[in-house]
Amino acid sequence: MDMTEQSFIQYVSKYGTFQKRSMFGGTGLFKDDAMFALINSEHVFIRGGDSLDDELCALGCEKYRHVKKQTTATVNYYDISQLFNTRDENLDIIVKKSIDYSVSQRKFKRSSANRRLRDLPNMQLTLERMVKKAGIDDVEQFIELGAAQVFSRVKQTYGSDVDVKLLWKFAGAIEGIHWKLIQEPRKRQLLASCQ
Repeated sequence: MDMTEQSFIQYVSKYGTFQKRSMFGGTGLFKDDAMFALINSEHVFIRGGDSLDDELCALGCEKYRHVKKQTTATVNYYDISQLFNTRDENLDIIVKKSIDYSVSQRKFKRSSANRRLRDLPNMQLTLERMVKKAGIDDVEQFIELGAAQVFSRVKQTYGSDVDVKLLWKFAGAIEGIHWKLIQEPRKRQLLASCQ
């Protein structure tokens, strides 16, 4: 571990505990599974986002460029090496904002508010469309209603010849398992709930 990496890790320890992982030929720092910093032998980069991008640009921080063989990817991380080395007066505020933003984005990405119906187990675009046509717009409502209610609504919309496998698929989607793993007693219980 070189001096830049060591001293930055020491510096951010005041913001609590975090994890380190090798990333892009350097070290990524993570808080609650959200990456907020990337350190390599000469540079310290922190994650931007929202108004932080403008603040970092105003302070002259450049975006990180990851150079691959044929392409260069510019990501939303900014070089704060100069701010860090001079212990700029804005450093604490900017690093804290970066950590908070990274953690909140990670939480949102993992929340049901960000999930689509088609992202649930057993679901795909066609089932998502069927469910939406039956008046169920999001994952939260889908889970709240439960498999039997969702199935009943889909049957009302599409007619009674809807395949009963959909009931198993909806139940599996809610329970986070493949529909073929649903046991017979559970299937009977689900069917009884639909009557």
